[in-house]
Amino acid sequence: MDITIQPTQLGGTVQVPPSKSISHRALICAALAAGTSAVENLLVSEDITATCEILKQIGAGIENINGSEQTFQVTGRKPAVCDELTLDCHESGSTLRFLMPLATLCAKRVTFVGRGRLPERPLLPYRDIFKAAGIKWEAQSEKVLPLTLEGAIRPGDYEMSGNVSSQFISGLLFALPLLDQPSTLTITTVLESRPYVDLTLNVLAHFGIEIEASEDRRHYSIPGKQHYKPAQYQVEGDFSQAAFWLAMGVNGKGILCTGLPQKSFQGDSAIIDLIRQMGGEVVWEDGAWAAKPSGRHGITMDVAQCPDLMPVLAVLAATAEGESKITGAGRLRLKESDRLTAMAELLRQLGIRVEEAPEGMTIWGKAQLQGGAVDTVNDHRIAMAAAVASERCSDPLTVQGAEAVRKSYPDFWDDFKRSGGIIA
Repeated sequence: MDITIQPTQLGGTVQVPPSKSISHRALICAALAAGTSAVENLLVSEDITATCEILKQIGAGIENINGSEQTFQVTGRKPAVCDELTLDCHESGSTLRFLMPLATLCAKRVTFVGRGRLPERPLLPYRDIFKAAGIKWEAQSEKVLPLTLEGAIRPGDYEMSGNVSSQFISGLLFALPLLDQPSTLTITTVLESRPYVDLTLNVLAHFGIEIEASEDRRHYSIPGKQHYKPAQYQVEGDFSQAAFWLAMGVNGKGILCTGLPQKSFQGDSAIIDLIRQMGGEVVWEDGAWAAKPSGRHGITMDVAQCPDLMPVLAVLAATAEGESKITGAGRLRLKESDRLTAMAELLRQLGIRVEEAPEGMTIWGKAQLQGGAVDTVNDHRIAMAAAVASERCSDPLTVQGAEAVRKSYPDFWDDFKRSGGIIA
């Protein structure tokens, strides 16, 4: 689906959707708790649907309650072993990486399939660990998926590099407490994306799972024979999605983002400090975060701990005065797209000078962008970054593949129009 946006400044109030990262985690924990849990303010998107479908296959009951599309009753249980499962992760890397270790406890033989770019996204950190645990790893083509595993994860002392996706770490933390003996997990290098691991630990604790983690999050002691406990869980608003509205607020008429906490474990809450470092005005007022029209200057931004912010930060840099550098972004080449190259190409299409590097990019900003056509490369965050850029375009901007937002924020374009956006 292609859309054409007429350049205009946006303003008003936006109810930020629930956190996708937290929604995945809360659903998984509730599905493993013997009994009934309520997960409120749950994000309903393509990625979350993929997780729900797999959790149902392994025995959980998940249904809407109270007439609300965002309140779910989850009837969980400890995994029971069947002979064989085929699990479709659609395009969701979170679903795949979170559930791989758990799935080995649910079936003697489990096959994972996916679509889009997911079959090409790396799983090497699990391959080494699973093979060491005696699990047979059978990739059926040159791509990562389809992938068949035979055998179950078992107690042990595990090691993993800290410069891989935190989703691999979280996947082990979901499964290892269920085993009959204790385990340890050691991160052998400095941990990137630490806030996402903190999110996992926080949600696990809410559902009764105890894990002792070192202050630097490089060592984890995981007792065995634990049981997830049913709970009521309220998912907070998503700073990853709010970042786009905060950017549109400082570039436009000002936007108030409701549904967010003042303080959060979410790593992408760093967007507030980063906008402020650029000279933008973001304030907490009346129980919400308000982004106000403000000029900005270029800065250096390390996104190692908040990689999902890179696309919107690139647009903020492109509309700021002077030179900005984005660093610590090498892993973004392995997301739904090669996000570094995709964003560099998008900005160049809009008349911005960009120099791409293996781990980031340098951007020379200016007040006015040109219009034209940009390709989302089927990446939801690239599509939303294009929407942010449209505010500063001199001519209409055509966004090719605008439907990519369904992956994480199905109502994005509706909210965009409610905030004053004009879409043809």
